[in-house]
This record gives sequence, structure tokens and C-alpha cells, in this order.
Amino acid sequence: MPELAQALLQPGALTTLAVLAGSVVLFTSGWLAPEVTGLLAAGLLIASGVLTPSEALRGFGSPAVITLMGLFALSAGLFRAGGLDRLRALLGSDAIRSPRRMILLVTTVVGPVSAFVPNTPIVAALLPVLEGWCQRRRISPSRVLLPLSFATVLGGTLTLIGSSVNLLASEVSERMGYGALGLFSFSGIGIGVWLSGSLVMVLLADRLLPDRGLNDDDLVADLASSGYLTEVEIPAGSELIGQSLHDSRLQRRYDVDVLELHRGRERFLPPLADRTLALGDRLLLRCSRTELLRLQQEHTVILAPTPESAAPPNPNDLQNKQRMVEVLLPSGSALTGDCLRDLRFRQRYNATVLALRRGNQVVRERLGQVVLKEGDVLLLQGPKDAIRGLQANNDLVVLEQLEKDLPTVGRKGVAIAISVLVVVLAGLDWMPLVAAVLLGTVAMVASGCLRPGDLQRAIRLDVILLLGSLASFSVALEKTGLATAMAQTLLRALADWPVYGALLVVFLFTTLLTEVMSNAAAVALLIPVAGQLAVGLGQPPLAFVYAVLFGASQSFLSPVGYQTNLMVFGPGRYRFLDITRYGLPLTLTMTMIVPLLICRHFNL
Repeated sequence: MPELAQALLQPGALTTLAVLAGSVVLFTSGWLAPEVTGLLAAGLLIASGVLTPSEALRGFGSPAVITLMGLFALSAGLFRAGGLDRLRALLGSDAIRSPRRMILLVTTVVGPVSAFVPNTPIVAALLPVLEGWCQRRRISPSRVLLPLSFATVLGGTLTLIGSSVNLLASEVSERMGYGALGLFSFSGIGIGVWLSGSLVMVLLADRLLPDRGLNDDDLVADLASSGYLTEVEIPAGSELIGQSLHDSRLQRRYDVDVLELHRGRERFLPPLADRTLALGDRLLLRCSRTELLRLQQEHTVILAPTPESAAPPNPNDLQNKQRMVEVLLPSGSALTGDCLRDLRFRQRYNATVLALRRGNQVVRERLGQVVLKEGDVLLLQGPKDAIRGLQANNDLVVLEQLEKDLPTVGRKGVAIAISVLVVVLAGLDWMPLVAAVLLGTVAMVASGCLRPGDLQRAIRLDVILLLGSLASFSVALEKTGLATAMAQTLLRALADWPVYGALLVVFLFTTLLTEVMSNAAAVALLIPVAGQLAVGLGQPPLAFVYAVLFGASQSFLSPVGYQTNLMVFGPGRYRFLDITRYGLPLTLTMTMIVPLLICRHFNL
């Protein structure tokens, strides 16, 4: 590795390598949010003098980031105006009678839609539809939700705007002199990827997708078997006051388990059968939803008020005015990283958290102190109006269809027309993509499809910060010569390999790296190296750029590899290896097919 050793002697090279290595550790460990890691790396590269401020921060003003901001707004306007209502109705149709048919429909319809609409809001919008279909057909959600995520991932590789990773790859490619990517530059490859991946998903669904059981009653009934974990308080007039748990027959009469007792600052753990209960005692219960309702209706207990709440919910309102729903914390939710108590959750949303599920496990800590994570599923109880209002919240996804409670929309045609016009203008090269997207965003607001406040909330600040800061990675690699040195080291190892083999290695390495760190970070790190490798092999640099681009988009091995995988992980009650078992054949197929399609595309 003489080239790499010589490159490390260049000014700033060791510092750059140390910053990048530390960033990879942070990305893979998850100690910091990805966007915070990106900002940290950019700040260190500036402070150490490796990059000037303009070099490190040029990504924030790049066309890719501005385009992405506009795409978030366009998709928000499309959803708000009901532009995808027909798709929701199609997937919720009772004419679809089996999981295989549903998966076939999802791959053939949802995949292409994901080529033009960001996949995260698509999954958020369709999750309640598919869960409702599963309830009506008596089918486990685990049989169809993972294919929904994978279908959007495959569809995101059909066009330049299908994924933020594609836009970042175009930006890095243009900065390195290889040229920017057009809206349909790699669609020929993407169509092959989409068709082959869809075929594998449909054929292997019955064998490899698990059956995690059916929700017997509603979306939260799967928690009933293991029981909710919730804090309750003994109110005035309760039959429990002055009695022991044994004498009250609470656990036998209501089929509940008392896990802890809190009295002021004291905490008592089992055995609790002989301890006398008093007014104001807090109990941590494990019980079914039905039993919890009975206990409240009979005024035996009330939901324990959180410190910020002066008054607990009125149990008399439970049946007529209160509603229970599950909500999901999607990728990018502003609630992640905080606990319910610090968030003042009940005061903010006028809803009480009854239980929390993480993956297929019920969290057994006190709910107010649990630090929320992306993919968590919360069981909420609150007034119907409050639950209805959550549908417009970007930080929570309501996992239940409440469309009948919403007013009908009248600008659906306008929103669809604006979106189609943006694609046509950019696709025919009548104007740059960024101009078409910006004009489309203005048209959405001017036509009333999107309110100015909705426009601001639609923009995913975490994604913008990540992509903007990651530009410093590729600039530093190029400026210090590390990209060239790494490429020469790879060239020495791959010199006698056919082009197909070299592309396969680049694709597979990118795919595996994406499973443990941000796919955007993988693109920023690997495209400079892959481009230099292509030059050394005498091949078109864009061919290797495409290998990195598709490799970073093919995340099928873990729930944390892609945000949509994490979104379906909780509602589907999947286990970690469920993702790997279903995604491994898909990954192997893509590893063999993508390099072949790239070779055919460039006549290599």
C-alpha cells in the first residue's frame, strides 16, 4: 500500500483520515444522530484547516439539497390534497384476498410511485391501509409490511428524485467532473432492478416471511396477550384503599399483574400481596386493554397523571369521547431522543401514553422515563379530536385509518397536475430539475394545495443537515489525495479482474457499508474512490458511480439499514433476523444483477 502511505504524508491527510474514521464509528454505533455526526465532521475539518469554510459548507447551497427541500414540499402538497387517495383505495380493496396478491400489487404499483415521491411519506400513508386490510382478511401484518418497505426502496432507484441518495450522488459526481445525473439517466438499470427484485419478493414471500400472529380485536390487541405496561393511581373512593392486593383479589378478579408500587419517593417491588394500599399510591400494571378499561370505568384506578398534568383524564369520557390508537415514531421524528416526561407529551398532544412497544418487545420501564427511539410504537388514549389532529403531525404516524373523520379534499386534480408538470419539464430537459421543483413548490402553495406553515413542516431538517454536511467528506478526500491513493490501492488488487467483477466488488462493499451506517455517508465516502478506480481501470467513471448509487439504495438486511425498514419493524412485530432472512436472497440477486445491468448500459 505505498500509494496510501505516501498520501498520508500530504498536509491534512492524517487529520482527514482520523475525522472520517471517527465519523464511521459514530455512524455505525449510533451514539450521535447521523446529521449531528455530519456537522461534527464538517466543523472539525474547518477547525483543523483541512478545508476552508466555503469548501466544507458548499453542500448546503448545492442544487441537490435545494431540490430535495422542494421535493419534500411537493410530496406534502400531494398527500394533503389527496393525490394518492386512489392508491390507498386500491390497496385497501377487499378484492385482494391473499398476501401474495397484495405483495404483487405493492411491488407493481407502489414501487413506481416511489420513483417520484419520497418513500418515507408513502410508507407512513399506506401503513394504516395495509393494517386495516390485514384485520379484515384475518392475515398477520408481518406477511405484507416488509414487502411494502422493500418495494419503495426498489422504486427509489428508478429516477433521480426517487431518493435523496440519488441527488447526493449526482452532486458528488458533478463536483468531481463526471457530470450530473439526469432525471432518467439510470432508469434503464432501475427498471431491471425493480422487476427482478419484485419477482424475488413475490416468489419467496410465502417461505421466508414470518407469521407473527393476527390482531384479534384491533391494532393494539397484539399487546393484550403480553399486556400493557401502564402506571395507574388509586383515586378517592377506590375499593382498593385500605386493602392488601391479596384481600382485594385485584389480580384474580381483573387478571392483572402488579409489578411495582410507588408511594411518594418510595418504590416497592414484589412480593406485594400483603402490602396495604393507600390513596394516591401508584401501581405499575401489566394488563389487557379490556381489563384496563374495566378498572377505569369502575373507578378502581385512574391513569396516573404525569407531573405536567394537573388533572387526569375523566374515566366517564372513556367510551364516548376517548379513543385508543397506536402511533409510530417515523424516521426523523423530532420526538426521538427525549422521554415522555421531558416532552410534556400529554400537554402537547392532549393524549395519554398507555404503553410502548419496541420491535416485538414491550418496554418494561416506567413510561415517563423511557427515551423514545425511531420505530417505537406508542399506544395512545385521547379525545377523538386530538387523535384526529395527529394525522397532520410529521412526528407521529397514526396506525389506524381515520379518513372518514377527515373533511374531503377538493384540490386533488390540481396537486396531481402540478406534480406531473414538474416531472415533464425536468424529464424533457425544458428546464433544470431544481427550477421545475421550485416552481412546482410555489404552485402548490399558490393553488392552496399546501399552506405556508405546512411547507415549513414538510421539510426534513435532519436530512438537509446530513446531506449538506456530508459534502465535506468527498471534498476532503479529493483535496488531500486520499481518494486517489485508496483507488490506486484497489486498482492494484483488481487490475486483472473483469469489469463485471470490479463493479460487483464496489456494489457489494457499498451495500454492506450501508447496513451499518448512513447510506448518504456511504455515497459521499465511496464515490470519489470509485470514480478514481474507474479512471485507473480505463472505464467510464459513471459506471462505478452507478454501482455506488445502487449499492447505497439496496438495504435489505437489517431494520436500521433504511428508514422505511425501521418504520414497518414495530407494526409488523418483526425480529431482527426476519429482515435478514427475507432480504438476503434479494441482496444476493441484486449483487449479481446490478453489475450486469451496468455493463449492458455502458456496453462494457
